[in-house]
Amino acid sequence: MKKMLMILLCLVPMWTSAQQLIACRDSIQGGYDFWLYLPEDYDPEIQEKPVVMFLHGKSLCGHQLSKVRRYGCIDAITRGRQIDAVVVAPQTSGAWNPKKVMDVYKWVSTHYAVDTNRLYVLGMSLGGYGTLDFTATYPDKVAAAMAMCGGASMTELCGLNDVPLWIVHGTADKAVPVRCSQSVVDAMTSCGDTSRLIFSKLYKVNHSRLARVFYLEQTYDWLFAHSLSDSVRLANKDYSMSTKILDDAYSNLNKDLSITIIDSTPSTYKVGENQYYIVKKGDTLSSIAVEYHTTVLLLCKLNQINKNSVLRIGQKIRVS
Repeated sequence: MKKMLMILLCLVPMWTSAQQLIACRDSIQGGYDFWLYLPEDYDPEIQEKPVVMFLHGKSLCGHQLSKVRRYGCIDAITRGRQIDAVVVAPQTSGAWNPKKVMDVYKWVSTHYAVDTNRLYVLGMSLGGYGTLDFTATYPDKVAAAMAMCGGASMTELCGLNDVPLWIVHGTADKAVPVRCSQSVVDAMTSCGDTSRLIFSKLYKVNHSRLARVFYLEQTYDWLFAHSLSDSVRLANKDYSMSTKILDDAYSNLNKDLSITIIDSTPSTYKVGENQYYIVKKGDTLSSIAVEYHTTVLLLCKLNQINKNSVLRIGQKIRVS
């Protein structure tokens, strides 16, 4: 009962036979709202999926979740990049808080079938800072991480040495100078062994150009090559980053419009043939039943609740 209600908060059944992109709002009290992507073959009865956590840059900050789709992993998916993982894209209104990012991951891992040995984190600019701060805070949770044109807000960075980590920065970056990444590398070096680190400095590459990394197939191939279950946590160094690779970022994308996008902004929405209603202040089961020409008994049956259940503002109720 409780599990089903929590799933409804994210507007989606526990399993699906099609790609779905879901806006999760107010799922975590005091936490981040986030997008959640489920690949076409997601089935909790068959297989646990990896988790890719995308942390956006400053330009996408705010309280409009739709902004997070402007670039990055979610946009790459809608352009046709196949990512065989549960992709999570939270939104912050300021600097990334590692604990709040972890709260999102904990929520997802509680309510979806995910492989907890395969959490991957990546971001650029402000999201690069968030990636490095989060990974340094939770090195035992992150299988691999990629940070583009960022730095670190934390002073204790030794945890980064325990994680396969790829830092990428352009030498022509005027928004976040390459020295910000270099200072992270220097801090890691002072901690000891940096064999799990890859540091790519791209000559004459500016700040915004590194957004192309999110659209590269090799980005996800590199991340997925790592797992917490590896007997020895080594960084896969079979991949490289160059201006030529960035130039080809969009060349092999095949746009796929078969993604079901479910946004919780409207008061009603549909998932397949089912219609849902978002509870507002003053709503009761009786008033909702009248509005949708149904009965309280049927609403209770559809939502596995009883007629005395207390409705919460923002709760999602199936009405047909």
